[in-house]
Amino acid sequence: MSNSLPKAARRGLAEESADRIRDAIFAGHFPPGAPLREVELAASLEVSRGSVREGLALLEREGLVRSAWHRGTTVVEVTAEDVEEVYTVRAALDRLAATTALRRATADELAALDRLVDAMADELADGGDGPRLLALDIAFHEAVYAAAGNRRLTRAWHAVRSQVRLFQLRRIALGHAHYRARVVAEHRELVALLRAGDAEALARVAEEHVDSARRGLLAHLSRVDG
Repeated sequence: MSNSLPKAARRGLAEESADRIRDAIFAGHFPPGAPLREVELAASLEVSRGSVREGLALLEREGLVRSAWHRGTTVVEVTAEDVEEVYTVRAALDRLAATTALRRATADELAALDRLVDAMADELADGGDGPRLLALDIAFHEAVYAAAGNRRLTRAWHAVRSQVRLFQLRRIALGHAHYRARVVAEHRELVALLRAGDAEALARVAEEHVDSARRGLLAHLSRVDG
């Protein structure tokens, strides 16, 4: 535990503690279902237990951790029910973000999306590390939401973003091939449709992009549970 987390840069800062714990969860130091003990985290981060407690509360609001009476705080499990709920919400948000961005995205913003897809292709050519591909994937969708320019929509995305990333990391851990085979082509298609101005096709493809991820993760989970 002592070497798994970098030291918090500033003592007593709940946001800093939340950032470090979140990073550790995404790095796999705390897998789904793992306990998050305040005393151990405070010692590792060299912050107060109060800062850790507040940081965990922030992560609970993101849906990344769960607290229960007499059971403490744990990283959320990745269950089929949770997957259905999160990806259903994400599909609706991504559809709205894409169709809104279609009307508002600038040439520079579209070029930035192209560069992110190119970076995905380069990563695949170098071997295709799953977490790095996913970081580019998340950055791509962040850029689409930014291009849409709707602050409330972006806040709604941020409310599920950490869960999406955790669930996608679980998908990659259970089976990388499905993700590698689709990630570049699906994102290139989204950029092409943003340029083409076909709102109906873009909405359909944006939803299918999310549904493909949902189906892939559920298939992996069913094999593990079976």
